[in-house]
Amino acid sequence: MRFAPPPGPLRTLASATLANTVGTGLWLAGGALYLTRDVGLSATSVGAGLTVAGLVGLTASVPLGGLADRWDPRTLRAALQVGQALVAAAYLLVDSLPAFLAVAVPEALLAAGNLAVRAALVAAVGGPTGRVHAFATLRAVANLGISVGTALAGIALAADTHRAYQVLVVGNAVTYLLSAALLLRLPPHPPTAARQPTDARQPADVSRRGGPLRDGWFLAVSGASALLGTHMTVLVLVVPLWTVGPAGAPPPVVSAVLLTNTALTVLLAVRLSRGADSAVPAARTLRRAGLVLAAATPVYAVTAGRPVFPAVALLLAATAVWTVGDLWHGAAGAGLAYDLAPPGSIGAYQGADGLLAGLAQALGRGLLTLLVLGGGGVGWLVLGALYAVVGLAAPALVRRAVASRPAPTGGPTGQPATAG
Repeated sequence: MRFAPPPGPLRTLASATLANTVGTGLWLAGGALYLTRDVGLSATSVGAGLTVAGLVGLTASVPLGGLADRWDPRTLRAALQVGQALVAAAYLLVDSLPAFLAVAVPEALLAAGNLAVRAALVAAVGGPTGRVHAFATLRAVANLGISVGTALAGIALAADTHRAYQVLVVGNAVTYLLSAALLLRLPPHPPTAARQPTDARQPADVSRRGGPLRDGWFLAVSGASALLGTHMTVLVLVVPLWTVGPAGAPPPVVSAVLLTNTALTVLLAVRLSRGADSAVPAARTLRRAGLVLAAATPVYAVTAGRPVFPAVALLLAATAVWTVGDLWHGAAGAGLAYDLAPPGSIGAYQGADGLLAGLAQALGRGLLTLLVLGGGGVGWLVLGALYAVVGLAAPALVRRAVASRPAPTGGPTGQPATAG
């Protein structure tokens, strides 16, 4: 694979990610149709069940992230993926709404916790200077894996038979097991909390005072990143509905729009992650992300009511700009969540960051759909203004977060850097 990292732990982690996300693509493309067309649940029941499960699942982010600070994150993530394989296979037994919820809730708990543990493992593999690069590399690999899985799911969807859907479910479960096996090829990583000196009070004190959920400035920065992170909801939910609605484009254009985002992510994720390894430059990258996302919104807005070909060209152009903002946000968000976390609490802080991101996504689905589809062009401009304001506020929030961290003991206290 051209985009594969050089031999070593990151390549092994990338291989595990590729296996895992092929299954993700299978389930994203075929899961809803399996539950409605094969199991026989209503679309409303599936949507409501996934919403409830997703909100419950967020409660696992901080506890399991904190566990990754005390256990080897490699082993913990492999164990979680074995659990995810069992839960994924349990969808074969679903025959009613209660049974669906009995599977969807533990699936969401494991998935949310796994994201925090994965972040801790990426930090362990990449190290302080390479973790944002590793994050970007894995994001590119993940997009490739999801694309492959989506294409494979098309075979089952074309067959549209009970047996084909069963193969899809089993395929998703098998990818979790394959990913877990690949993860165990990584060397073990001592938990971050165990590597901290017992008298290193400055980061550890934050953890002992209540952890990330009581670290106000970290939550402020993470909350700003979570607001910008709703760009993903806009892309996968609002833009498709806008494309076939006000923009008047034929449905296949939705695939072209999403493929544009996927291709650019694979090509540019690593390149656009440069310079976001620490809090101050990451804050500037987050500001750029907000402004670029804001710049794309009027381009989406003017597609309404235009002839098909100009509308399609503008949709693709807006998505290309949107993807740049998306990638800058991903790199900056990762850099900030890593660098503002105490060294011994990376997993717990990543869990809190994921919790806020998940809440923003859950709330954003309804609010953003109402804002843009109900407000039309004005709604797009309001959304752009929100992204611009959040992006412009990011450096000041980061300055306060950096200044609020206790100075290291046993050495002179330097002036906080300026995120200008």
